[in-house]
Amino acid sequence: MRTRFKTDLTWADVTPKDAFLNRRSLIAGLGAAAAVGSIGGAAQAARIDTVPSPYSTDLEPNSYEDVTSYNNFYEFGTGKDDPAKYAGALTTDPWAVKIDGLVDRPGTYDLADLTKGVQMEERIYRFRCVEAWAMVIPWVGFELNQLLARVGVQSGAKYVAFETLVRPEEMRGQRRGTLDWPYREGLRLDEAMHPLTILATGLYGETMPNQNGAPIRLVVPWKYGFKSIKSIVRISLTAEEPPTSWNMANPREYGFYSNVNPEVDHPRWSQATERKVGGGLIARRQPTLMMNGYADEVMDLYKGMDLAKFY
Repeated sequence: MRTRFKTDLTWADVTPKDAFLNRRSLIAGLGAAAAVGSIGGAAQAARIDTVPSPYSTDLEPNSYEDVTSYNNFYEFGTGKDDPAKYAGALTTDPWAVKIDGLVDRPGTYDLADLTKGVQMEERIYRFRCVEAWAMVIPWVGFELNQLLARVGVQSGAKYVAFETLVRPEEMRGQRRGTLDWPYREGLRLDEAMHPLTILATGLYGETMPNQNGAPIRLVVPWKYGFKSIKSIVRISLTAEEPPTSWNMANPREYGFYSNVNPEVDHPRWSQATERKVGGGLIARRQPTLMMNGYADEVMDLYKGMDLAKFY
């Protein structure tokens, strides 16, 4: 039986769609869709059949009418509006994901194969960036543990590693050495198997916009946003802790776990409070919740660990 998580987020708390999806990305996506027929483009309005999820959670109602573009996706540039401006160039159909390592059924799987027979759920999750800003987003996706069960996790596997697409001709940010491409992320196996961890293929009931990680991305709501890797092309089961991009770039500032923790500051700023996107740079800050509000569900994963040391 599933454990029913407390439900406290509603549509009233969700960042409005017209704010979350930059209008410029809509225009750019229309052109890209006409040119390449991308099923994951930002302008696509294909509805995804979903069922309600008991795993949705909540914050107090908030509004993000002022938001037109706010996203980190360094493959398209380091500016918050760069993904919305440039991600329309990304071709997301066809798309395949390589699954390898310590699995019984390794292979390269078409996106349709990965989602075949999966019941999509709408998960309204808190989203907390390491930069101390926050949103509430209604993702569409399915639990990662379903996919891992299908490919067969071998007994020696302890971690799950992920990689993002490398295509500099379409992902202009990869033409610079901002990070060591491809973008890499990883979870411990028990984190990956947790029912809150999902692979998302959409948001707001529609297919995933390019600037948000089309056509498939990870969402781990109790961790800082950079752990939720976008545009995945490889999933590997490993015995050793995998290298992760921000940890490799600056291990002092970005740990492997990167759980949201108001008691552990970033070396350059406090994590005790956060700013709701949509209220401007001088918006009233709110307290950061332990594990982004999911402590009751996930704290047992870290029992006996020093959360300040294993950040």
